[in-house]
Amino acid sequence: MDAGGISDLDLDKYDADEQVKIICLGDSAVGKSKLMERFLVDGYRPQQLSTYALTLYKYTTTINGQTVLVDFWDTAGQERFRSMHPSYYHKAHACIMVFDVQRKITYKNLPIWYKELREYRPEIPCLVVANKIDADMKVTQKNFSFAKKQGLPFYFVSAADGTNVVKVFKDAIQMALSYKRNSNDFMDEVMRELEVCVCLKVNAYSS
Repeated sequence: MDAGGISDLDLDKYDADEQVKIICLGDSAVGKSKLMERFLVDGYRPQQLSTYALTLYKYTTTINGQTVLVDFWDTAGQERFRSMHPSYYHKAHACIMVFDVQRKITYKNLPIWYKELREYRPEIPCLVVANKIDADMKVTQKNFSFAKKQGLPFYFVSAADGTNVVKVFKDAIQMALSYKRNSNDFMDEVMRELEVCVCLKVNAYSS
C-alpha cells in the first residue's frame, strides 16, 4: 500500500454529511465477510481494492428521511499480521469487532485489536460481536467480559442463520451517524496533516 494510493479511495468523501465509513476488525476466519454478506444479502456490491488488500461493501439506506451511503470496510488477509494500515482507520465513524465463539484465541486477541483501534480512533463507537453461536447455543450463557469492561455494546450473532445480524449493522450505522454529527475528532486533522507530509516527501524524493 503506497502513500499515493490513499487518494485512490477518495477518503474526502467521508466528510459529506450523508456518507459514513464503518470498519470491521478481528482475527482471520471469524466471519467478518460472511456477516457483511448476510446483512447485505443480494444487494451488496463488493469492490476488491487490491492496493489496500481490503473489500469495500457499499450500502444505501434511509434514516429519518435522509439517504445515507455506507461503506463497510473489510480486511482481506491483513488481519493475519494483527496490524492494519493507518488508512484503514482514517475517517472511520464506527467499528464492528468480531470474534469466533468456537476459537478462544480470537477472543483473547480482542484487546490487541482494540488497542490499535484506539490509537487511531480514540472516540468512535465500537460494537463487539460474538459470531457463530449457531454451532453451540450454550455459548450464549457464557460471560464474555471484554465488552463490559470497555463499556461496549455486545451481541451474540450467527452469520449462518442470521441471528442478530441486521440489528448489529443497523445499530452500527446509527452510532456512526450520531458520532459524525456530534464529534470534533482531532485525529482526522492529524491524519490529514500526516498524509500531506507523506505525499510531499514522496514528491520531493521522486523529483
